[in-house]
Amino acid sequence: MQIRALLVLCGLLAALSGLPGCANVLNATTSQAGYTVQSDLRYGEGRRNDYDLYIPNNAGPKTPVVVFFHGGGWDTGNKDQYLFVGQSLASAGVIVAVPNYRLYPSVKFPDFVEDGAKAVAAITRTVTNGQAGVPAGRHPIFLMGHSAGAHIAALLNYDERYLKAVGTSNRRISGFIGLAGPYDFLPITYPRFRQIFPVPLWEQSQPINFVGGGEPAALIINGDADTTVVPRNAQSLADTVKRKGGRAELKIYPGFGHLKVLSALSTRLSGDSDIRETILAFIRHHS
Repeated sequence: MQIRALLVLCGLLAALSGLPGCANVLNATTSQAGYTVQSDLRYGEGRRNDYDLYIPNNAGPKTPVVVFFHGGGWDTGNKDQYLFVGQSLASAGVIVAVPNYRLYPSVKFPDFVEDGAKAVAAITRTVTNGQAGVPAGRHPIFLMGHSAGAHIAALLNYDERYLKAVGTSNRRISGFIGLAGPYDFLPITYPRFRQIFPVPLWEQSQPINFVGGGEPAALIINGDADTTVVPRNAQSLADTVKRKGGRAELKIYPGFGHLKVLSALSTRLSGDSDIRETILAFIRHHS
């Protein structure tokens, strides 16, 4: 399929059905070469406590690992939609883990963040100990997510309580990469989100409230045409990190909406922007 036609089809499907339609197109045109996939690995006992692991054929004991948390408003989404993300980074020599986590209405905040912490701890053990086909070693670990997944990754990066509760810490993390994430979204007005985030926990749900300045470096990406998660969230987090003396790189892409900053990761579409190369350069620099 020609790139222009693929872009048009993805845009149409995204408008009609959100990410799933576009993801299906991207996944159907994604190469299966150069990496292997270990599917449905467990990090907990729950039905959604599993993850997929994308392993480059040339992976070694120091190959970086990205733990990618999917989006979907904390109430939808599935790891199976993100083959194109796994392939995009694995084809560049990065191991990628894509976990599921429990969703509303089965759980509310902070349960899905606690799932994320358990996933990071389990994935870190897996790659360190050389399980699931990964060479044992001291692999740099990066937290990455899109939309609601970026919110989860950010809380794990900045609120040290989650990783400490599962026997690790953000000192084991080499960097955080956020795509179109909500980091500073009070007051919560949308009725469904008011159910997901109980009022007494609002302040605990905001990543900006936990920035101390000494956390792992951040790459914060948003589109200026994003009306789902407005770019003020990205700007606020970057400004807060820098004000506290931390490390944050902010990239705002003109004309990019909520899904385009993610679909640009596809190797079929990566020529549409430098998002993929910016992410890979960040990983290389902080590994």
